[in-house]
Amino acid sequence: MKTVIAISGPTGVGKTALAISLANHFQTEIISCDSRQFYKEMSIGVARPSMEELSAARHHFISFLSIEEEYTAGMFSRDARAKIQELFQANEVVVVVGGSMLYMDALLYGLDELPGDKVVRTSLNERCKLEGLEVLVKELQLKDPLFAAQADLENAHRVIRALEVIQLTGKPFSELRTQSSDAIDAEIVHVFISGEREWVYNRINVRVDKMVEEGLFEEVQELKSLQHLQALNTVGYKEIFRHFEGTCSKEEAITEIKKNTRNYAKRQMTWYRNKPQVRQFDVQNEDVSAEIISLLSN
Repeated sequence: MKTVIAISGPTGVGKTALAISLANHFQTEIISCDSRQFYKEMSIGVARPSMEELSAARHHFISFLSIEEEYTAGMFSRDARAKIQELFQANEVVVVVGGSMLYMDALLYGLDELPGDKVVRTSLNERCKLEGLEVLVKELQLKDPLFAAQADLENAHRVIRALEVIQLTGKPFSELRTQSSDAIDAEIVHVFISGEREWVYNRINVRVDKMVEEGLFEEVQELKSLQHLQALNTVGYKEIFRHFEGTCSKEEAITEIKKNTRNYAKRQMTWYRNKPQVRQFDVQNEDVSAEIISLLSN
């Protein structure tokens, strides 16, 4: 059977380097599963792979959309599966890498057709405008604490979608989301790489400082007129938009980016903790590339 090597892990632990190492070993190509790297206009703030990294192994699904285009996890799953089948014509192995948990799970394991209702969604959106997102977040934490512990609770779309499904089914969104049976037709070797939490957090802090040096504030300034778009309501951009609006200093914005990125990394670690189908690796103490190559050789 053909094999998909899927690499997950918190921000900044070396997923791209591992993917390139494995792609070169197996002489194959990489499917990027980072929803923020889909967009052409976002580069520094999403840690898009460098030109050197992109030339070291062929990547797909990077910088192929405009931030004004809608692209869902379901759409990505459909398109990425088609690309994987295409790559399987010439390759025994395909590497998938990225930190977007929902998109990764949609690709590898499928997504149930969860119910939706425009009237319910509109009502929840109106409540969000009138009462504030914090009220909906508290409701989600009460009705589905498991999903609330993993989700980006500053993402209004995600919070509203979860509450919509809960209202329509009477069941927790987390329970329904994990009942998929539409797994990808290939052997899946799904690994999660990480390290000690303080080590991960320190790498994040260093990475944010490097982004600022590379021109993150200038990148966000060029996108200011589009800040209403959902794609830009994300860590590394929303904090700087607030700085440009005069609600915080540059130093405060940088501190918030680091804090919010660390919180996101914590959610990434929580998402894949104790999942039996995901192999856990400590990049501080293991040669993960060699371990995976050995695993596939047996």
